[in-house]
Amino acid sequence: MIVTSGMLVEQYSSYANPNNKIARMVASGELTPIRRGLYETDGKTPGYRLASSVYGPSYLSFEYALSRHGLIPEAVVVYTSATCGKRRSKRYETPFGAFVYHDVPTNTFPLWIDLVREGEYRYWMASPEKAICDQLYRMPPVANIDELEQLLFQNLRIDEQSFFSLRPQAFTQVANACRCRNIEKLAAYVRRVLR
Repeated sequence: MIVTSGMLVEQYSSYANPNNKIARMVASGELTPIRRGLYETDGKTPGYRLASSVYGPSYLSFEYALSRHGLIPEAVVVYTSATCGKRRSKRYETPFGAFVYHDVPTNTFPLWIDLVREGEYRYWMASPEKAICDQLYRMPPVANIDELEQLLFQNLRIDEQSFFSLRPQAFTQVANACRCRNIEKLAAYVRRVLR
C-alpha cells in the first residue's frame, strides 16, 4: 500500500521522533521509498500499480499502455504516463522501476482513460485508442495518410488486426478535442478504412 510521510508521521505521532521510526522502517525493509515523502509497504508491488501516485495527475499511456493492450510486440520496462499542464517531462528512477511522464493537451487528458482496480490498488490507464493518440501527439507530424500508415504499422509496429478492432469514435473524439495533425489524420484514416 502506498503511504505518505504525512500519514506515517500522524500514525507514529506518539513516538518521540516519528521520522526516526520511519527511517528504521526503511532500513528494515518494512517501507520502500518511491520518491521523497512517498513509500510503498510491499517492496514486491509491480511498478505500474504505483505510476498514478508517483506523479500526478497522470495515467499510464504511450509505449507502456500500447504494450499492455497487446498492440505492439515489445515488452516495455519503463512506466510511461501522460500528464497535463506540467510543460515538461519528468523521470523518476525508483526501486520499482523507471517512471516517465509527458504532457498531453489538457482538453484530451480526461478522454478515454480507465480506472483499473487491482486489490487495494487503483491506477489510471489509457484505453488502446487513447494510447495511440498520445503516442502520435508526441511524434513529428506526418505529411499524408501513407506516412501515417507507415508510422503506425512499421515504425510503431502496431498490430493491424488489433488496430482495426478498435473504436473509431475514440479517435474522432480525441481529434476534435485537440489540434494535432497526426491525430486528425488518424481520425480521417480510421473513418475511411472502417466505413
